[in-house]
Amino acid sequence: MQRFILVSFLLLLFSNINAQQSSIESTQSQHIQEVIVIGTTKISSKENKSLGSIDEYLQKSAKVDMIKRGAYAWEPLINGLPTERTLVTIDGMRIFGACTDKMDPITSYIEVSNLSEATISSGQEGSCHGNTIGGAIDLKRNKMMFGQKKWNFNVNSGFETVNNQKIFGAGTNFKTEKFYTDVNFMMRDADNYKAGNNTEILFSQFRKMNISGISGVKLGENKLIEAAVIYDKANNVGYPALPMDVSIAEALITSLKFQMLPQSDFVKSWETKVYFNNIMHRMDDTKRPNVPIHMDMPGWSKTFGYYSQLKSVYNQHHFLLNINGFYNKSRAEMTMYPEDPNEKLMFMLTWPDVRTLAQAIYLEDQINFNQNSSLKLSASVTMHQNKVESEFGLNSLQIFYSEMKAEKSRILKSFAANYEFNKNIFQAGFGLGYGDRAPSVSEGYGFYLFNSFEKYDYIGNPYLKNESSLEANAFVGMKKDKFNAKISSSYFHISDYIVGKIIDKLVPMTIGANGVKSYTALDYATVFNISLSTEVKLAEPLKWNTQFVYTRGKDNQGKNLPFMSPFSYQASLKFEKNKFSSDLSVLGNTKHQDFAAIYGESATPDYFIMNASLGYLFNVNSSKILAKVGVENLFDRFYTTYSDWNKIPRPGRNFYLNLNFNW
Repeated sequence: MQRFILVSFLLLLFSNINAQQSSIESTQSQHIQEVIVIGTTKISSKENKSLGSIDEYLQKSAKVDMIKRGAYAWEPLINGLPTERTLVTIDGMRIFGACTDKMDPITSYIEVSNLSEATISSGQEGSCHGNTIGGAIDLKRNKMMFGQKKWNFNVNSGFETVNNQKIFGAGTNFKTEKFYTDVNFMMRDADNYKAGNNTEILFSQFRKMNISGISGVKLGENKLIEAAVIYDKANNVGYPALPMDVSIAEALITSLKFQMLPQSDFVKSWETKVYFNNIMHRMDDTKRPNVPIHMDMPGWSKTFGYYSQLKSVYNQHHFLLNINGFYNKSRAEMTMYPEDPNEKLMFMLTWPDVRTLAQAIYLEDQINFNQNSSLKLSASVTMHQNKVESEFGLNSLQIFYSEMKAEKSRILKSFAANYEFNKNIFQAGFGLGYGDRAPSVSEGYGFYLFNSFEKYDYIGNPYLKNESSLEANAFVGMKKDKFNAKISSSYFHISDYIVGKIIDKLVPMTIGANGVKSYTALDYATVFNISLSTEVKLAEPLKWNTQFVYTRGKDNQGKNLPFMSPFSYQASLKFEKNKFSSDLSVLGNTKHQDFAAIYGESATPDYFIMNASLGYLFNVNSSKILAKVGVENLFDRFYTTYSDWNKIPRPGRNFYLNLNFNW
């Protein structure tokens, strides 16, 4: 541990020296990454539901799917791969959830009111801030920058009928030539939602509050310092697809950044950020009826981290150097309360106070051969260490792994090369990549974690190898004044693919479980996906968009992997003229027949949903008021999809009203 800390300090010192004397830099990569615009502070009539959740914005991407366990906190999949194999950051900050059941993805601790956009990267294109297999999502904060002295205010309000959700938010931002600040607040309060045919889905309520602030001060002509904080708290969150709910989920996310824009033809920018986040999550089942034995399952996750990023340009080379590291503490407990008060409580550490220390260096070179073609090369290496700090937790795991040590160190690597050509109306590109990852805390050190989808208790395996992936990707597109089309595809060959394996002789801890599984690794698994997106301008105010996606995953024995999208489609007809906008959209899946039975899946019928919305932008003196009304699931279909945990049905017909006031 001391060696890791020493190396981290030396690398940070090296990056600071390099930033002042140095010789490397990069402009923003021109290689195509998908960017989804998010936020309520910029009035726009283009979004059909301005106060939708972050999850609703992200699932519009062809690369992103969502596992739904309720109406709140969906788990994002990138290229069909779950959060263990992907990376989600907020302004480059590493954050780790505190729930062993993945009921608190990083996206649940933010709001549309404090974000401007989400950058979605596929595969090793997303390895700048950490190791990944499937890709990355970087959620970028919304903020006012320096300029002429000005105040802005906004108030947001909304209502949805399907769950009586009340939405209220407010914010203000202020800027001068040497100072800016942005503060906002958002609250959501929802009852149980109703599926098609007016079927109430019990335990699907939630209440959430989010407060965000960010301020910057100019220290000189080319230097600034910026402080930011997010506080998020959710209470009484129901998860109808799981046996437990959440009484409280709370997060504090803070950062301090220094940025310099050198007056140099070579060094373009240097920024260093230090950050800290603290997450607490408590599962309980006290509101569930007929529970054989009540349980309380709190979890905690604390992360200290930093990154130092340098960009420079030399001839046709655009360099980016990112040195980053983090230290995370993850602990989760389970207490079981027998019905007989004379019996003793049962207690275990489900995450045995695992400490993770990682230090990485990432280097990227984008070579612009000419105005039509470029090649981006990137590579990273990470020193990664886990340590079980709790002696009680270590002793518990040694029941299964008698020779295991408290510490485990690994070296993680990644490499990618992506070529892009763009001339006139034609664009194309292809790439190759390699990356690996360490097992997650649950995969390496989890202790009797119940998977309600498969109905098995899981035990971690500290001897797991790094999971590694070879990938290939390609795209081809055409862009004209009135017609755009792009087809993209990627293929992953993942070695030492981590899954659960049944242990016959062990008795499950959870009542009703089918048995016990231990994490192990298959020789390999493969994932293939392909998508087609088009946009047609039928007339000046009328636009037609379509998107088609197909994903297929198989293990080394030819068996299907879970949560892989069957053929899915969505299409929308948008009308925008002056201050008026409207949108009519359809979306659906074909039948999910290539399901993963061995992992608990079963067939899911096809479905077809229609949505519609209307919007109008009112100008009142210097104020703007955007009103949006719409309906989702117009025909009130009762349906479920391949990504709905334990086949919980989706919401039925939902009328909504969103109001955004800016002045």
